[in-house]
Amino acid sequence: MINDIQKRTAERMQKSIEALKQEFAKIRTGRAHPSLLEHVRVSYYGNDVPLSQVANVTVEDARSLAVTPWERNMVQAIEKAIMTSDLGLNPNTAGTVIRVPLPPLTEERRRDLIKVVRHEAENGRVAIRNIRRDANNELKAALKEKQISEDEDRRSQEQIQKTTDQFIKEVDKLLEQKEADLLAV
Repeated sequence: MINDIQKRTAERMQKSIEALKQEFAKIRTGRAHPSLLEHVRVSYYGNDVPLSQVANVTVEDARSLAVTPWERNMVQAIEKAIMTSDLGLNPNTAGTVIRVPLPPLTEERRRDLIKVVRHEAENGRVAIRNIRRDANNELKAALKEKQISEDEDRRSQEQIQKTTDQFIKEVDKLLEQKEADLLAV
């Protein structure tokens, strides 16, 4: 039972790390990366679908992306979706290929993005701490039901705390990497 709680806790914490990585991928640095457009949704026959389901997104060079729709009539809808996204990008259409140039980041914008990244990292830490709290509550309930001893409870809580510390360090490491990425000119 204790092993199940610890295993579940570690798995949930790992999912939080994965979610944080996805959030970080959305925040653009100066370099072009297909994941920048991952959360852009396009109206496709009345349904909003991810851009990746209606087009191929590739890196053209360090500062631009190329979006190639699979259907010719989707060019306008994709272009509109990219323009209206919160990324502040202006796509250029050339036939069936949509080029998305990435403007260089200003110093002020970099500082703003660092604030956003730190906020996301704090959200990740909070999520991990909430998972720890849930696990500790499960252990307390098991102790109350006399399914585990007080020693097992204490040892398990210490183990969960070690796991928590390990994942918090991973969040800090990811934050450090993303900040370095944002500050690189």
